[in-house]
Amino acid sequence: MSIAIVTGSAGLVGAAAVRLFAEKGLDVIGVDNDMRKAFFGDEASTAWNRDLLLKTVPGYQHESIDIRDKEAIDQLFGRFGRDIEVILHTAAQPSHDWAAQDPFTDFTINANGTLILLEAFRAHCPDAVFLNMSTNKVYGDAPNELPLVEEETRWSVDPTHPFAGHGIDESMSIDTSVHSLFGVSKAAGDLLVQEYGRNFGFKTACFRGGCLTGPAHSGARLHGFLAYLARCAITDMPYTIFGYKGKQVRDNLHSDDLARAFWAVFEAPREGEIYNMGGGTYANCSVLEAITLCENIIGRPMTWSLGDDNRTGDHIWYISDLRLFQTHYPDWAPAYTMESMTREIIDALARRLN
Repeated sequence: MSIAIVTGSAGLVGAAAVRLFAEKGLDVIGVDNDMRKAFFGDEASTAWNRDLLLKTVPGYQHESIDIRDKEAIDQLFGRFGRDIEVILHTAAQPSHDWAAQDPFTDFTINANGTLILLEAFRAHCPDAVFLNMSTNKVYGDAPNELPLVEEETRWSVDPTHPFAGHGIDESMSIDTSVHSLFGVSKAAGDLLVQEYGRNFGFKTACFRGGCLTGPAHSGARLHGFLAYLARCAITDMPYTIFGYKGKQVRDNLHSDDLARAFWAVFEAPREGEIYNMGGGTYANCSVLEAITLCENIIGRPMTWSLGDDNRTGDHIWYISDLRLFQTHYPDWAPAYTMESMTREIIDALARRLN
């Protein structure tokens, strides 16, 4: 028996990983207690996606376990032991704003929960591969110190800077910057996963994601930029941009492309690696450009406004440099463009809301 354990299995990234690893022949056990609903309200619940996985993924098993429950996690790992070949850790409290409201819950999920999983991994299946969904927010607001140039619809980096051509690479420091409490808790988990790889020699990798998206995303105002924007577009809900004139730039990566990256590492794992992971130069946009894209797809203008206050630790310009990952795994590249993934999200939302 070859088992994959996927935390956050009913979420955007977790569900994509469940489907791909099941298609590849692994028995998948999902761990998800729908904390997203507790964070962001009913509209963000992932229960619909959990039910869909149970109906459509043969052999999928679901465990409604809180990753902070050390005894329950240890029992789960103990049941399957060395049959566990890969742990895909995608569960998280994912919002800057929410973390500031309840730092204790944020930290215990993102840091303590990761430690609990790592210890269960070390005790029961140390030969497995541990893949951690981290975030580019571990860099704090250090990207905002880059020499930025204001253009008509976006910020960009001065073309003479090394990051201008390919994006931000893994050499950027995580120190001496403002992270937000969310960034701190995720950095703690990120460093733990690195340490279990580099100190103990385990096969681990951290994926420092940019904006991750796709039709399975339960987007909410505080998390899930493109999916929430798409929801506002098709329901005529007003959308508020937080600061930076709406010209802040994000790269966007489809969850299926990310799941393929997970599989690539699972097939040829390394010890304690970190990868900046996003749409890179293949797929990126400013908020203003994303609004225009949504308007073009739905064929009518959106209702939106511009707020003066930016979010603490938010990035003005962030594009992931994918070259390290593609050096290690040269057969991988993003398949989705900004337009193709936005169309897919809007179409899926329209079907789900009708």
